Amino acid sequence: MSVGIGQNIHIPFMDRLKKIYAAMDRKYREAADYYGFECTVCEDSCCFTRFYHYTLIEYLYIKEGFHCLEHEKQAEMKQRSLAVCRKTDEADKKGMPVRQMCPLNVESLCVLYPHRPMICRLHGIPHELQRPGQGILNSPGCGTFARQCHKMERFKFDRTPFYMQMAALEKEMKQAVGMTQKIKMTVAQMIVTFDDG
Repeated sequence: MSVGIGQNIHIPFMDRLKKIYAAMDRKYREAADYYGFECTVCEDSCCFTRFYHYTLIEYLYIKEGFHCLEHEKQAEMKQRSLAVCRKTDEADKKGMPVRQMCPLNVESLCVLYPHRPMICRLHGIPHELQRPGQGILNSPGCGTFARQCHKMERFKFDRTPFYMQMAALEKEMKQAVGMTQKIKMTVAQMIVTFDDG
């Protein structure tokens, strides 16, 4: 799937997204500081997880970051993404599990770190999410967090306001650009749709 948007119509939405992301980062840092948790290289790296992303606004923000890379780096990331998609498709067709590193992870660092999506910003720390009509969902942290911090009192990390802000911004933006189709893509699937900048 390729997502085309008119020239510059999305820029005001990107500015608002950056503010939401900044608030996420502050809250994550507050929680991490409380626990004394540092997300470092580990065998459980969340970059191996096949995360799907569902928003046009995050697609466009990752695209913006991609086009800030040098042309050679763009080509490299696209080739890595194509390889990930190919291997994932092959495993899915065989009904086999697949564990692949995100193509943006180079030597344990994300080459688009400032443009990483919401789940990459919030993953790892225990949190709660208030779902309409379904009560509160409490989720544990990642395996590395559990090993480092399992004895500590839980810090209240409510993701709900961030999800609500993202959903409202996404709805407003899709209305502005006249888009109704849904998105469900991994970062690798997004990158293979990007034109060379």
